[in-house]
Amino acid sequence: MSKNIKITLGSVYLIILIAFLYFIFSKFDISRIDDFSYYKTIQLNIDEIIGNNLILNLILFSLFSIIWVVLCGFGTPLLLLSGILFGKWIGTLISIFSITIGALCLYMIANYFFLDLIEQILKDKFSKFIERFKDKEFYYFFAYRLSGGLGIPFFLQNLLPVIFKIKNINYFFGSLLGFIPHFFIWNAMGAGINKFVQESDEFNLLHLILSKEIYVPLLIFIFLILLSLFIKKKFFND
Repeated sequence: MSKNIKITLGSVYLIILIAFLYFIFSKFDISRIDDFSYYKTIQLNIDEIIGNNLILNLILFSLFSIIWVVLCGFGTPLLLLSGILFGKWIGTLISIFSITIGALCLYMIANYFFLDLIEQILKDKFSKFIERFKDKEFYYFFAYRLSGGLGIPFFLQNLLPVIFKIKNINYFFGSLLGFIPHFFIWNAMGAGINKFVQESDEFNLLHLILSKEIYVPLLIFIFLILLSLFIKKKFFND
């Protein structure tokens, strides 16, 4: 890839990131960071904004999520945010489809522009898995997504399959189905945080953790970690 294209992509990413951070912090009063009632006010404002035009806000969130993932943004903040904004069920659905589409777009871009670079960096390290993926492409990629990407940072999870030359349709549905358990957990936590702020008069970390909306997803998350370790050992170890 030419230096100019790299500079352009990097500049676009920085502009979007800075604009997003500016928008967030321009609406946030730093002087009230330790005032729990301030967070309750924010929560009420968010509920009002989302409730006034749910469809438009879903579209905007979806577009932002796709762009964010394409530009190698982190996945977890989006999942918590979707749970806070839309609740665990709608939040899970919109984040699964949006992030899956964003990941597929990133995969296609990487395949077109960065194939040689990614193979140069990662192919030797993961060469032992290439033949396995060729034999049962969807099966292994689904297991890869279900295991949380083997603990690899999210943007690398989306780029690594380039070396396996996975078909776009298998990439899409493997991601879509494999994301469901982890995405639901994070959205449930986001929704739980939102409910805690709504119903509580003061912040108490212990009460937050012991609330059913938080500790149940945490227990399931621990189970998913154990499941991920099992999948990793069964499918991706020598």
